[in-house]
Parts: sequence; structure tokens; C-alpha cells
Amino acid sequence: MPLPLAPFIPVALRLGAVAAAGFALRRVLVTRIAAGRTDQRAEDALDDVADGLALHRPADRATEAVTQTNTAGRLRRTIRWGRHGIEIDAALLARLRLRRL
Repeated sequence: MPLPLAPFIPVALRLGAVAAAGFALRRVLVTRIAAGRTDQRAEDALDDVADGLALHRPADRATEAVTQTNTAGRLRRTIRWGRHGIEIDAALLARLRLRRL
């Protein structure tokens, strides 16, 4: 008994359209995004961040019109299963500076 393929045509057309849109978006992003570089000073600063989350407002950076808040955080975990495992090391440094005009 032959299998009727007509009911699958709309699904195949939708999946093809989504795949084509995804391919076009990837192509545009690859051509427009500049290649990054590794800055060793930034790598060293991220290695120096302590575990946990820290938030502070430096008094020496504050004036009437400017406030600054700095945030640093680091998460280090090791996940093992059997004889294999992975180490996760995520660090972030952030600065938010607001100025009144």
C-alpha cells in the first residue's frame, strides 16, 4: 500500500522556509560582525576576580553629576560523570556610569 505524501507537503515547505531564513540570517551576521581578538590584560583581570558576586560604588569616582557602580562576579564549578568531567569558569566585570546633562 503506497504512503500518501501529500499531507506532509505543507510541513516540508514551512521547514524549508525556516531553514532558508536561518541560513540567510547567518550569512548576514557572518559578513557584518567583525572578528574579535583576545586582550591579555582583560584575561588577566578576569582571572583575578574573586569567587562570588561583588557590587560597589567607588567614592573617588562620584561627583554631583556622575555616579558609577562597578560589579564583578565569578563562578567556578566542576561537573563530573564517570571518569569524565568539565570545568566551568565564568567571570564578569561590569561598569554602569550615569551622567546628568
